[in-house]
Amino acid sequence: MTATLTPSPAPAPSSIVAPVHTTSAGHLPKWAPWALLLVAFVISATIFAFMNAGGDPADFNIALTLVVGLVFYMVLIFVISTVVESRRHAIDRLMTALVSGAFVVALLPLISLLYTVVVNGLMRFDGEFFSFSMRNIVGEGGGAVHAIWGTLLITLGATIISVPIGLMTSIYLVEYGEGRRLARGITFLVDVMTGIPSIVAGLFIYSVFALIVGPGTRMGIMGSLALSVLMIPVVVRGSEELLRIVPNELREAAYALGVPKWLTIIKVVLPTAIAGILTSIMLAISRVIGETAPLLLTVGVVQGMNLNMFGGQMATLPVFSYMQAKYPGIPVDAYLDRAWAAALTLIVIVMVLNLVARIIAKVFAPKINGR
Repeated sequence: MTATLTPSPAPAPSSIVAPVHTTSAGHLPKWAPWALLLVAFVISATIFAFMNAGGDPADFNIALTLVVGLVFYMVLIFVISTVVESRRHAIDRLMTALVSGAFVVALLPLISLLYTVVVNGLMRFDGEFFSFSMRNIVGEGGGAVHAIWGTLLITLGATIISVPIGLMTSIYLVEYGEGRRLARGITFLVDVMTGIPSIVAGLFIYSVFALIVGPGTRMGIMGSLALSVLMIPVVVRGSEELLRIVPNELREAAYALGVPKWLTIIKVVLPTAIAGILTSIMLAISRVIGETAPLLLTVGVVQGMNLNMFGGQMATLPVFSYMQAKYPGIPVDAYLDRAWAAALTLIVIVMVLNLVARIIAKVFAPKINGR
């Protein structure tokens, strides 16, 4: 007697109950956080407007209003999300608000600085400022063409000195000195040099030239050397980290083809890291182009044009801006306007240099799939 097994009938489609997923119940709509943010800013602005009632509208503190508004938003989003959604969602939204708020707070000083410099610097951002020096100028008028040329030449000299030294040092540390005592000593000295105050670099170069040439010597090349002392450790550390992240497979593939190590570095390693290396160089230039203390000691102050790096004092934009703001004459506004215009010119120069570096990095970066 054989038993026959009959399969159980499949359930009818109508008997399969799919779980119900709700998309709106228990969740805040997408526009709710933005609406709460707007409400928080309105509340904050109302409070500060009431506190400033009857005062000068220019005294209204926009930055503090934004910060307080962010605090109100965090409280609102946490409470409302806890009630409508759940505590887990509320904590997630609170952490998101904290991270975003930290980003905004970090940007506020930069935005405020740029806004202040641009608004005040545009007062004298004219043709006269870029075509005249301060020779025989008392009071209004004049310009900073001598300081602009001095800044460009001195920074160029510091870059020519620093980049080869810094780049070759980083190549040695990564490619040749791995694990060696000399490499560890160089790394230690570079770390120490990174923390050297700029005034110490200026005093060092001034003392060296005072011993060799004579006391009171001030030249453009001295400023370049002082700035190079500050630039070299930045270039070394930045280039070293970028060379380390180049995959070893690229080096090994070149060695397998019989390419010498020095040619592998030039043809494979450096082109792979060229974009980052240029960025580190630009960071080093941005680090030193606005230095004032070492240039006051090594370059000095002059009111006329001097393009000779090896003879006489030279003007630079940081020193020019400092002297105009620190020792204004009459009328005071004319000197302060020139100081703000010099600061704005420095920012424009750094922005242009960064743009040029990006273009160069894109042109010389290794091509992938012909692009």
